[in-house]
This record gives sequence, structure tokens and C-alpha cells, in this order.
Amino acid sequence: MSSVLLVAHHERGEAGALARATADSLHADGHRVWLTPGDAAALDLADLAAEAEPSTADLAVSLGGDGTMLRTVKLLRGAAVPVLGVNVGLLGYLTEVEPHALQHALERWFAGPEAGRWQLDERMMLDLTVHRQDGSTSVTWTALNEGVVEKQESGHTVRLQVSIDGAPFTSYAADGLILATPTGSTAYSLSARGPVLSPRLRAVLLTPVSPHMLFDRSLVLDPVEGVEVEVLGHRSATLSVDGQPATSLFEGDRVSVAPSEHVARFVRFGERRFHQILKAKFGLTDR
Repeated sequence: MSSVLLVAHHERGEAGALARATADSLHADGHRVWLTPGDAAALDLADLAAEAEPSTADLAVSLGGDGTMLRTVKLLRGAAVPVLGVNVGLLGYLTEVEPHALQHALERWFAGPEAGRWQLDERMMLDLTVHRQDGSTSVTWTALNEGVVEKQESGHTVRLQVSIDGAPFTSYAADGLILATPTGSTAYSLSARGPVLSPRLRAVLLTPVSPHMLFDRSLVLDPVEGVEVEVLGHRSATLSVDGQPATSLFEGDRVSVAPSEHVARFVRFGERRFHQILKAKFGLTDR
């Protein structure tokens, strides 16, 4: 018997229906299946709610799009639980199967990696630590896609000093700075005209958002090259992590970036060619 955590999009009816059907099927096969109380309440699936720690699952099944995948990884808090992504969304870069293929995918999962012909795709994550100017607190968040230091006040830029390996690099006057993983290179950073990186790489991508300066290029750095962002001047900023607000930042506050000791683990069936996924999602043609 295996323990399976279901994480479903709250606003897509198909995700709720799929969660119910999947839970019924897995229960019939003797497996333990549950949703977090919040998901269960939002989807009217109260009988599936459990207070169990997500990290105790043998498998997490994400029913939604990339946002639900990010939420699933966050729930696991670095635990080495594989995530199977089901695309009940739009782009679905991170997901693996379509809803109609979920039952067969689960059968392959339970058969094991050799018989089921699956493997785990490990993705690096970033630790973003906030150091307060007065030395009062130090808090760390972990991101699969990116951390973003951005302005709080509409109509104004924020000034941010970037240091690399302990040495000042430059100060940016911009709407913000994106600190992304290779996985996150196809998220917010892409919208800000940053480069697309293969998720096989280990790198930190720094992309300015609407910079008011001549140097407006992204930087691709080795993860061991420590990056630190300091808020300059009186205009405050906000740190968001994987699209969710984390904390406010004020003059002198610093955000340091380092590769996390944890990785996200995604279940993949067969060879997964990133450039072919990119081609399909953007509708690129051969000629």
C-alpha cells in the first residue's frame, strides 16, 4: 500500500472531478489517499481531508497547471517526495501527463521505475534569505522558479545594489530584479526578455525588470557565485517567491541567494526533451 497526496487547482472543476475519480480508484486498490484540509474544503471533498504531513507521502499528484506544481513543491518543504504533474491548466511546462492518461501513469508508477519505464527529473531550487538592516531577523524561503525583489509603489522604480561573490557589481534603477533557476527561466524571467535555460543546468539567472539604465541584460551565474541584493534609498520593495508575496524590504535590507540543498523531483515517462516541449508550447514551426 502506498500513500498518495492529491493537490488540486481550486478553481478548475475538472481538477476537483479528477481528484475524486483518482481517489476512488486508488482507494479501491488499497492505497491511502488524501488532500490537505484547505484543498478538500475548496473542492467540496471533505471526506478526503487529512491533517497528515505532506512529506509522509510516497507520491504527490498535482492536478492543475504550473502554479499547482509550484504549490505542491512548496507543501513538500524539501522532502524527497516525487511529484506527478497532470495538466489541468494552460501551458503546463512542468506537468507530465494529460488527464485522460493519469490512470495509466499511476499504473506505471506503482510498477516501479524499471517495469513502469519512468525516472525522476531533479530540478535545482534556490534559497533566498532576508537579512534585516538592524540585524534583528534572518528568514529563508525556497524557490523552484524564482524570487523577485520589486517595487512597492506604482509609478516609481526601486534602487537595488547587486553584489556578486562579496564584491559590488552595480546598482539597478528598475521595477525589480528576478532571481531565477533554469526551471524559472520560462516563467517571469522570460516575460522580462530573459534567456531560456535548459533545466539540466545548474545556474542562477538574474534578470532586471524594466531597468532605467543602459545595462539591461540578464546575467547567468554559477550557483556558487554568491548573489546579494540590497535595497537602496527610501523606496521600499517586496520579495515574492514563486509568485507569492513573502515579505516587505526596506532601506538596508539584503536578500542573499544560494542553491538549496533540496531539489524538486518530477516523475517523467520516457525521454523528455526540453526543446521539444518549448517548441510545442510556443507553437514553433520547422520552417
